[in-house]
Amino acid sequence: MSELRHKLWLIRHGETEWSAAKRHTGRTDVPLTPSGERQAAELRHVLAGQQFSLVLCSPLRRARDTCRLAGYSDVASLSEDLLEWDYGIYEGKTTQEIRQEQPDWSIWTTSVPEGEAIEQVGCRAQRVIQGASTIHGPVALFAHAHILRILTACWLGLPPAGGRLFVLGTAAISVLGYERDTRVIGRWNVSQEVRT
Repeated sequence: MSELRHKLWLIRHGETEWSAAKRHTGRTDVPLTPSGERQAAELRHVLAGQQFSLVLCSPLRRARDTCRLAGYSDVASLSEDLLEWDYGIYEGKTTQEIRQEQPDWSIWTTSVPEGEAIEQVGCRAQRVIQGASTIHGPVALFAHAHILRILTACWLGLPPAGGRLFVLGTAAISVLGYERDTRVIGRWNVSQEVRT
C-alpha cells in the first residue's frame, strides 16, 4: 500500500460507563471511566507524536479528555460538526431496551423523535470532510462512534446509513485516505487489544 496517502485519522474516545453498557450516548456529557482514561493515555504512545496539519475535536468531555490524554489538546480546535448523533428519545437506552417496545428497531433505519435525522448527521460529516479537504497534510478527528462511522460512509461515497457497515471500538484509530484518486480505508478499528 505504498501509494496510499493518509488524510483523515479517526480517533474514537475512550470507554465511558455508557459505552461499556452499550447505551446510546449522544449529547449526554458522560466522562471517561478509569479504563477509558488508560485507553486514551495509551493513544499517546500509539500515535507516537504523529504530526497533524489540523486536529479537530468534538466539544463533548469524553472526546476532549481523550484528545488531551493523547497529547493533542494544545493544538486541537473544537468542532460542533463532530458532536455525536443526537439520539432524542433513545438517549441513554440500549438497543435491547428499545426493541422490547419496537422489535425491529434500528438506529440506522428508524426516525429519531426529538433528535437528529441520519441525513442531518451526514450533512455534518460532509462539512468536516469538505473542511479537511482544504488542508494539506493529515487531519485528526477526535470524536464518537456513530459520527465517525457516518463520516466514513460519506468519505467512501455511501449514503450515511452505510455507517452501519463499520464498527468502532473505544479508543480505536482508523485512517481514511486515497489510493491514487480513490478514497479508501487505510486502517480500520485498530484497538488497544490489537496493538498490544
